Amino acid sequence: MAKKRTRSKTRKAHSSSFFEQFSSKVIAATGSSWAFMIALGLIIIWGISGPIFGYSDTWQLVINTSTTIITFLMVFLIQKAQNKDSKSIQLKLNELIAASLEASNRLIDVEDLTEEELDTLHKYYSKLADEIKKKIEIKESHSIDEAMERVRKKMEPKS
Repeated sequence: MAKKRTRSKTRKAHSSSFFEQFSSKVIAATGSSWAFMIALGLIIIWGISGPIFGYSDTWQLVINTSTTIITFLMVFLIQKAQNKDSKSIQLKLNELIAASLEASNRLIDVEDLTEEELDTLHKYYSKLADEIKKKIEIKESHSIDEAMERVRKKMEPKS
């Protein structure tokens, strides 16, 4: 009986990964230049075919229905991709905050704050940014050497 549970869990994980893979491929494909060219080509063909079909209601219904269905489905795929990207970015930022001794850990779950709390933090950091702008030249940046030194320190075995 334990084997059946394992198999059903595997199937469930596989089906969610199938949707994940499918949505990633569709998003990548529809965001390509080729997808735009194909869509543009179909619109041109549809427009040229207007006189052939006498600009009938059916002719108009074809493009309206097609674009409505495609748009409806794409909204969900784009939202899924955006949610995944947002979560990934948030996790990376959380890792950076947690790894930095100087960073405030209070900001790790900042996405869970209310809009009012976020506005308060935004005002604080805007004032901080204004003060920093007064003290440093905006064109100044960390050098590649400094960045590489940080990476080397991170890669050193800890004792």
